[in-house]
Amino acid sequence: MLVIIACFYSTNELQKLTQQEAQQKLHLGLAEHLVSDNPLLKEGVYDYAALSNLFHTLMILGPNFEFYYLDPQGKILTYSATPGKVKATSVNVGPIKQLIGDNQSFPVEGDDPRQLGRHKIFSAAPVYNNEQLQGYLYVIIGGERYDSILANLQNSQSMREIAIFLVVGLLLLLIALLAMFKYFTSPLKRLSDDMDKVRDADFHRDQLPRDLALWNKNSYNEVDRLGCAFTEMLAHIDSQFDQLSKIDTQRRVLLADLSHDLRTPLASLQGYIETLAINADTLSVEDRKHFVDISLKNAKNLKHLIDQIFELAYLEGGQVTLHQEPFPLGDLLHDVAAKFALDAQEKNIEIRVSPNHFEYHVFADIGKLERVLTNLIANAIRHTPEFGKIDLVVATHNEKLRVDIRDTGIGISDKEIAFIFDARYQANNTEKDACSHAGLGLAICRKLMALLNSDLKVESQLGKGTCFSFELTLVNNNHLAH
Repeated sequence: MLVIIACFYSTNELQKLTQQEAQQKLHLGLAEHLVSDNPLLKEGVYDYAALSNLFHTLMILGPNFEFYYLDPQGKILTYSATPGKVKATSVNVGPIKQLIGDNQSFPVEGDDPRQLGRHKIFSAAPVYNNEQLQGYLYVIIGGERYDSILANLQNSQSMREIAIFLVVGLLLLLIALLAMFKYFTSPLKRLSDDMDKVRDADFHRDQLPRDLALWNKNSYNEVDRLGCAFTEMLAHIDSQFDQLSKIDTQRRVLLADLSHDLRTPLASLQGYIETLAINADTLSVEDRKHFVDISLKNAKNLKHLIDQIFELAYLEGGQVTLHQEPFPLGDLLHDVAAKFALDAQEKNIEIRVSPNHFEYHVFADIGKLERVLTNLIANAIRHTPEFGKIDLVVATHNEKLRVDIRDTGIGISDKEIAFIFDARYQANNTEKDACSHAGLGLAICRKLMALLNSDLKVESQLGKGTCFSFELTLVNNNHLAH
């Protein structure tokens, strides 16, 4: 709008200058013809009253002009206007000489005697008497009446121009607002369309069309960032749906497998108890004792399976409370090794702690860590043949304390090592014993180590042995003193 106003003003000024130049060129010879055709002026007038009447008559014939007679210095001697209208007593003769001379640059403006400080275009001619300069005939082009009529017309035209300008300005403003509105609402519309497509696809990402909008994550536009957040949220929700679906499938399989594992000892227990109940009078003391021992063994297996199921459920549900404290790791390792001394002796397996004596203290939950070590050593004994070895190796690693449980057992194949921490998974070469195993031990160990901010790792070679390892937070002496 400022540019339009500037152009409008410049055009009016240029039009005004062009009009003045045309008017001045058109009436350039007016004063000269009046001087040559009028006897009073031609002979060098001295009767100013008669000249004033002549100017008055000429002004009536040409109301667009005002006539003045000046002496050679520019002093006003007589004029055509009503007495009292003329405010100036003299006129600058510089512009007059410029107009009469050869070097003319139109329009040339001279003083307006009716208003001090204002300039108007004019026509002028010298008045001679026997080649003696008597003065100048000074004719203002566009007198007071002309200015009044022109001002009224210009006011009317200005009102029309202002009205046109306002209409055009409002139209341009409306177009600009519509363009801005479209610019700001277009991303919102794209985001809304994407949301409709997601809803129509029932929030399944794999059923979405491929024409979803692409959003710029680093844009300064808030809608772009909102679109990125919506897309990432959709991907995250879809990932969660997939995980929930997988977990639900795993739970169903786990439940079916556990039901089978529980049914076996329960059916055996029920069968022996029914036998005892039905044939109590006919069974010998030895048979009765044998049936009771088998029932007790099945009951223990059943309790062990149920305990593992509840433990895994509590770990997955996050319903475990940690009691972490600094304690000497060496004492714990020797205690756990001593707990399995009889089982290891039955298979002639040697359990060693390396180094045998150390002063390392760790910050952890001693009960949870003992549970992990118990499971790992029990598995190592079960899968290690006679005259094997189990080493509990402790060493510092990256400002932490690393614990390795190494055995010389049957090992795990490369194809199966990635699945051994899954609940209910048992390797093909798993050693069988008298106890029933649900395959939950390693899954429980990994979750317990995750609670202790550590990760249970495994390395194994088939036929050579397996090594389970984890790292613990090492406590320095200053911490112990504190």
